[in-house]
Amino acid sequence: MRIEQEIKLDFKDVLIRPKRSTLQTRADVDLTREYNFKHSKFSWKGIPIIASNMDHVGTFAMAKSLAKHQLLTAIDKFASLSEWKRFYAGDQQLCNYCLATTGIKKEDDELLERILDVIPTPFICIDVANGYTQRFVDCVMALRKKYPNKTLVAGNVVTAEMAEELVLAGADIVKVGIGPGSVCTTRLKTGVGYPQLSAIIECADAVHGLGGHLCADGGCAAPGDIAKAFAAGSDFVMLGGMLAGHEECLGEKIQENGQWFMRFYGMSSREAMMKHYGRINPYRASEGRSVNIPYRGKVEYTILDILEVYAPPALTLARSV
Repeated sequence: MRIEQEIKLDFKDVLIRPKRSTLQTRADVDLTREYNFKHSKFSWKGIPIIASNMDHVGTFAMAKSLAKHQLLTAIDKFASLSEWKRFYAGDQQLCNYCLATTGIKKEDDELLERILDVIPTPFICIDVANGYTQRFVDCVMALRKKYPNKTLVAGNVVTAEMAEELVLAGADIVKVGIGPGSVCTTRLKTGVGYPQLSAIIECADAVHGLGGHLCADGGCAAPGDIAKAFAAGSDFVMLGGMLAGHEECLGEKIQENGQWFMRFYGMSSREAMMKHYGRINPYRASEGRSVNIPYRGKVEYTILDILEVYAPPALTLARSV
């Protein structure tokens, strides 16, 4: 074992140091960004915030609400072709703000192919628990060859070397983050992970050097964390917990002592595995927790809260501890 002596940081460890600005008011800030992707050559314009592909957050109802504000939604990989058809209904503009999520199993590839035969979404999100396997890299390469014009989002990883490998394999956007999510227990169960802010900084330098883009996935608990992620070098930020518990989410509503709650669980939790597979494979343990969170109403109000307090990131991060 080799111990890294350099300090590694999470969002909670830093604040953005203010600097002089020529803006007269926050109303002058344009939140939209335009990206041209390395492999797909697709050009996309919008606000680079993505609802996570968790099955109760990455829903079609969420996608419709977020698309109104030019935000993206990664539809969960368990969504059926019939559900995609009902959602699409010929609206190409709506599909420009959706990612079709897939895994690396044969049945995942078969479902993805059926969806993309009908639904013209330009994004594919390849999502696995461990982005460090050769099988995953091979899958990225195969999907790049099969869908040369689709923008591939691949992850998750946390190190520069693996981020570079994914870009070279065909990923347009590398998803960064292992263990920072509020209902993820990977760091506790396996001892594997990396402080999220440092992971973004180190991977962004590598990814951008090859002409790729980076999506920070996990760890954002407040709008200020989103700003820190962008300041650290993210091109996109993926949100799970911040968008959970809303009307647009799937999940059971529970009333306790006169207050309403909704279920929120990690996608590697026992609850998620039993729901989708009916079992927990003997070679793995649950790496997610299940909790009840207060019901938060329409997601519209949360989105407005995020967008209205956003300030353009400075280049300097100051440690808050």
